[in-house]
Amino acid sequence: MRDVDRIEPTPVPRMLQAPLRPYQRAGFDWLAFLWRHRLGGILADDMGLGKTVQTLALLAHARETGERRPFLVVAPTSVLPTWRAEAAKFAPELTVRLVQTTGRVSDPPGRDAPAADVVVTSYALLRLDEAAYAGVEWAGIILDEAQFVKNPATKLHKAVKALRADAVYAITGTPMENGLGELWAILSLTAPGLFPSARRFREEYIGPIEKGKVPENQEGAPYRAARLARLRRRIRPLVLAPHEGAGRRRACPRQEQRSWSSSLPRTVRSTTRRSQRERQKVLGLLDDLDRNRFIVFRSLTLLRLMSLAPALVDPVHARLPSAKLDALIDQLAELASEGHRALVFSQFTSFLQLAADRLQTAGIRHEYLDGSTRRRGDVIDAFRSGDAPVFLISLKAGGFGLTLTEADYVFLLDPWWNPAAEAQAVDRTHRIGQTRNVFVYKMIAAGTIEEKVVALQRAQGAPVPVGDG
Repeated sequence: MRDVDRIEPTPVPRMLQAPLRPYQRAGFDWLAFLWRHRLGGILADDMGLGKTVQTLALLAHARETGERRPFLVVAPTSVLPTWRAEAAKFAPELTVRLVQTTGRVSDPPGRDAPAADVVVTSYALLRLDEAAYAGVEWAGIILDEAQFVKNPATKLHKAVKALRADAVYAITGTPMENGLGELWAILSLTAPGLFPSARRFREEYIGPIEKGKVPENQEGAPYRAARLARLRRRIRPLVLAPHEGAGRRRACPRQEQRSWSSSLPRTVRSTTRRSQRERQKVLGLLDDLDRNRFIVFRSLTLLRLMSLAPALVDPVHARLPSAKLDALIDQLAELASEGHRALVFSQFTSFLQLAADRLQTAGIRHEYLDGSTRRRGDVIDAFRSGDAPVFLISLKAGGFGLTLTEADYVFLLDPWWNPAAEAQAVDRTHRIGQTRNVFVYKMIAAGTIEEKVVALQRAQGAPVPVGDG
């Protein structure tokens, strides 16, 4: 864990009813150190390794050392019940108030805030009731799943910036998903004076590190390396991210492999003409991508859908087989017969619905979760406590706030340009508490745009590490 060993240990709060693992203890010591100096920071620990427990330890520590103002925790709506349950389990002496309705139709969120140790609300409610939350003098702000505020141009980011607090802490496994600009956006909230100018940050770091823009009198690679080293030095005190594997080794191993499927000749003949037309359209529009961005994205989406099942693009192809779906059902049936349980992820809910229909036809019990699921908690509990061997989950709905160590297989049905999305899906089951090996299958349709996506992932390599060096 980097240099946190040099930080003076802080006594674990008396009210915390959870044994902290060594890396969690180091994270708590770091958070407590920042709090003593009223500094914000980013806890960018790996997913599933107890960031909530470390944060609750900080809140309990602040309470026991005399802080009487409330902390505000802002989280995705689906995660609010988790915060209440975790607080009741690990720090039951903390008074936690959950705000789940807008102040426009209910009590203003700040009215009872002084009587609570912790107020937990959603990003949506913060955005809607910005003035009410900004009117409270908070001790500190906790931004759970802080990637929600990675865009500084949004009203939500501005609402967070308007809050009054001694310090802001971002809790996220992915402080940077697509580029350094997202890291700057989160640091502008947690450490507003560190990089005050977005323009200068782009010129000094994003340009050379991501885009290879270097002065004419400098060599590219050495200059880029120097800029990256400087960035790491500057953020090191305020970003805690363990080396890869620091906590992973406490979970059982996982094995990943790609599973290739080839379409049947009949399917290929029926879709080749449409695929070629969409490819030519994309190639013809790339010269003016800014103007044609929407059309290009639509064509790429159609190509991806055809890789999954022709019926998703044109109902005329409803009877054409999907090689990927056939392979998936065969594997799930075999796993179910052997007593295994699997999570199945896709970005396309329409494809998940096709998978659900095929599972039902095959007599394989399953649960289903996407963004339209109203009783999300009930569906999750049904899988965790039931015996359905398959859980179909949309990537967007299941990318955070889930712990499903009951499963030991993960199927990723459609690769995407950003591997971080896939990593988040896998981490739903490969977490602390997993007692079995986890097997991950990335299903790829041969001869389709999915091969290009995989090649792009390889070309991109690993994301730029921001928390260690």
